[in-house]
Amino acid sequence: MRARGIEMASKDCVKVAVRVRPFNKRERDAGSRCVISMTSNNISIQDPHNQQNSRTFTFDYAYWSHSGFTRNKDGLFVPQETGGRYADQASVFQDLGQSILDNALQGYNATLLAYGQTGSGKSYSMVGYGPNKGLIPTLCEKLFQFIRSTQDSRQCQVFFSMLEIYNEQVIDLLSKASRSVCGLRVREDQQRGFYVEGLRRVPCDSAVQVEQLMEQGTRTRTTAATHMNANSSRSHMLIIVQLKQIFSKECITKQSNINLVDLAGSERQRSSGSEADRLKEGTAINLSLTTLGNVISALADMALGKKVVHIPYRDSVLTKLLQSALGGNSRTVMIATLSPADMCYEESLSTLRYAERAKRIQNKAVVNESPTERLVKELKAENAKLLLRLSRLGQEGHKADDESKELRRLLTHNELQIRAIQTLWEQHLQEALKDWETQYATMTQERRMMQMHPYIMNINEDAQLSGVVKLFIQEGDWDIGLADNSPRALSVRGLGIQEKHAVFSNQQRRISITPVLGSKVIVNGMPVSKRTELQHLDRLILGSNSTYLFIGFPSERSVDDWSRYDYDYFQSELAAAEGIHIQSLCDNQGPNQSDPSLLAVFYDYVKLMPMVTEANQMSKELKKGVEFKLEIKNLAMSDSKGHDLEKEIAVRVTSMERKQVWMWSKAKFVNRKFLMEEVYQQQVVGGEGADRAPLPMDRDPFWDPLEPLHLGSAHLWLQSLAFRIPLEEQVEVVGPEGTEEAILQAQLVPCNPTGLPLGEDDILIDPSELLGKRLDFQLVLDQCCGLRWIKEARNRGVQVGFQVFDCPQSLYTPSVWHNVNPLLDHRVQFTALRTSQELLNYLQSNALVLELWGLQEGCSELVPCMDGVKTKQEDSIIIDKIGTSEHSATETVGSDLSASLRALHQDLEQLRNTNAALSKENSALKEQLNSARIGEHCLISHMQ
Repeated sequence: MRARGIEMASKDCVKVAVRVRPFNKRERDAGSRCVISMTSNNISIQDPHNQQNSRTFTFDYAYWSHSGFTRNKDGLFVPQETGGRYADQASVFQDLGQSILDNALQGYNATLLAYGQTGSGKSYSMVGYGPNKGLIPTLCEKLFQFIRSTQDSRQCQVFFSMLEIYNEQVIDLLSKASRSVCGLRVREDQQRGFYVEGLRRVPCDSAVQVEQLMEQGTRTRTTAATHMNANSSRSHMLIIVQLKQIFSKECITKQSNINLVDLAGSERQRSSGSEADRLKEGTAINLSLTTLGNVISALADMALGKKVVHIPYRDSVLTKLLQSALGGNSRTVMIATLSPADMCYEESLSTLRYAERAKRIQNKAVVNESPTERLVKELKAENAKLLLRLSRLGQEGHKADDESKELRRLLTHNELQIRAIQTLWEQHLQEALKDWETQYATMTQERRMMQMHPYIMNINEDAQLSGVVKLFIQEGDWDIGLADNSPRALSVRGLGIQEKHAVFSNQQRRISITPVLGSKVIVNGMPVSKRTELQHLDRLILGSNSTYLFIGFPSERSVDDWSRYDYDYFQSELAAAEGIHIQSLCDNQGPNQSDPSLLAVFYDYVKLMPMVTEANQMSKELKKGVEFKLEIKNLAMSDSKGHDLEKEIAVRVTSMERKQVWMWSKAKFVNRKFLMEEVYQQQVVGGEGADRAPLPMDRDPFWDPLEPLHLGSAHLWLQSLAFRIPLEEQVEVVGPEGTEEAILQAQLVPCNPTGLPLGEDDILIDPSELLGKRLDFQLVLDQCCGLRWIKEARNRGVQVGFQVFDCPQSLYTPSVWHNVNPLLDHRVQFTALRTSQELLNYLQSNALVLELWGLQEGCSELVPCMDGVKTKQEDSIIIDKIGTSEHSATETVGSDLSASLRALHQDLEQLRNTNAALSKENSALKEQLNSARIGEHCLISHMQ
């Protein structure tokens, strides 16, 4: 069951709900693991790479919709057991939708925001699918149920608007007029705040009418997305339900706006793929979502008592229109939707952090009084005053005919205004009903055609937009393409679609497609160039990425649910045709032991495929001469142990005319793709023409300053050095996709400190004999042979880079140019003053990674930075800082002992000198004493 937080009695704070969806087909096929758990209204998310690392968040509402459900006979997803934890659509509406409706009926503005990454379940929660209706249709249904059942004197008027924000342009999805390239303008009024000028407001008196308007808006959205080459996951959809309640007895009018917002996908670039781009990512495509995050952060800081100087509402169209919903006059709820799969960990964690900030925002909601009703009351009051003045004039008997005529004129004018205001609603409603009848007739005709003829229907990345466009293939031949000037033409738009793209044939109940020469048609993942017969549920891709599902004759259809053929299915089928699938990325892992990072790489590849195709088509139409190619980089090439580390996606960009090459990360390519779309809109869709003056280089998203390009790596194993045995080897330089880029001739030469090679007598039987001893060796790079990089264009060059053990900087050979088999003749000597166990282990189990870098005319060469690199007098680079520091410590101790010993020697010598002097003095005294004794003896003898 759902976990419910506090009720919406606290009117000021934004309420935040989190909903966890089931695994989708891609995640199930990949063997994804659930990294999200829920207890009450607490959400915990676990790092798939470190199970000890988990984060817990608390929200007002938490909904577990991941498991524990079944589909009943009516097609509704319900809990498997009564009272189970599964939260169905009805449970979500009971908490969130009913609260929004109750607030609107009280006269408050109310807003519901849906936030999360693409495919996380936003649209399912907001709109629903099939019988599982989402918050928007259920709310409208409950609203009209209330209006029909109310017994008081109120009169209710409901207006419905639907718009989309893409690339900072506002598109009215219900407008019957042709759509402006620049979109509608957002204006500001002191009373109304920000509003969309010219936005169509359609009166409604039933939920069925609202449902039809939503279908109409969805159809417009699909067509606009195809025409503009727009990705619906990058657009925001806003539905505005304006409710006006007129209480005639109380002379009170309550007016409220219900804003229902399905925000663009909140994809977050993984840090491994992010990099600085000279063209900033703050393009109009991402501006609204970025600014919304800034607004939420500023309001959250304000709620915590921090000083906030500026809240950037005016920085984007979306935040202008949501100003009242965030920190203003509205009761607001946000529902954040999550994928529980390990491959979506970073995006889900980002969503939870975003939602945590949003729950701190405080609003100031007030009951709204309608300006129109206030005008009616003012006019009635003015009429009463006029009647009173007229009666006084009559009573006084004055013949003020002119004043009397003027008063009657004003009275008549005011009465006409009141009548016009009161009848305006009925007129608008009648006009809307006529439109509805026309639309209903069109829908009825389409359903009739579906029961008679085969057709193709669109498949969109947004499931809500799939199946909206249906093109019927009646008997005979039908041209399909941009042209629509023939009665037997099926008009489609999109990148790479030709005027006449292909021909559908319906002969003897057999349907076939024949591509026109030069047009691109793919059937079930494989390109076709000749007549191909179609079977029920075949997948078609026309042009760059216009995806359609073929539905056969009614007799061929079964109860099969075509919904499994979603957008991901199409792209995965294309990837499989190119040999890219889950198994190819996870060769050494079981199906249920797949590394989530590898699964994410597969997901990225499938997601970027259509974007790369579209970028190539835009380059072709804009005559840029640039080709884009998707690559999977194997990071094992940069690992000294050769382990198969995680892979990452990159896009190889080639200027075909100049033979210049760039390698862009996923993040950089996605950003540039959006910038390319802006240029394409201006020059092709906007009619400026591809032949106009080219963009300056520094603003052209198809170009970048040239930089050295990593071509591939080779592994030179170091084990021979542990035995002091020389090694001479030819190693293969392997590119990111496993291609052979060159052969590198290299040597490892053990030597003495002066650089002379050691002899056979210096070979060690046991590598441990090296411990504590000095080791010198030279890396010799002799020649590079068969350079594929130079074969492709002779005006190129190469350098080889390498980094040994704990050397803090990479070192590079001098550049060599214009030669397929260049001589490098590069020699570097390395010295370990006192070999440590760590260095010995490194030599026995690691390889020296030799990286081949490609140079192009105009790009700077790679220069080694010698900061932190120590050298000996003989220009040998010191490695193994551990052993060196131990050796230095030993030398320091020895030096201290030597100084002490010298001091002792000096003291001893001084003592010896003192002792000698004393001995000499003692001898002199003895001699004097003896002399005295002899004299005394002689004197005695003489006296006797």
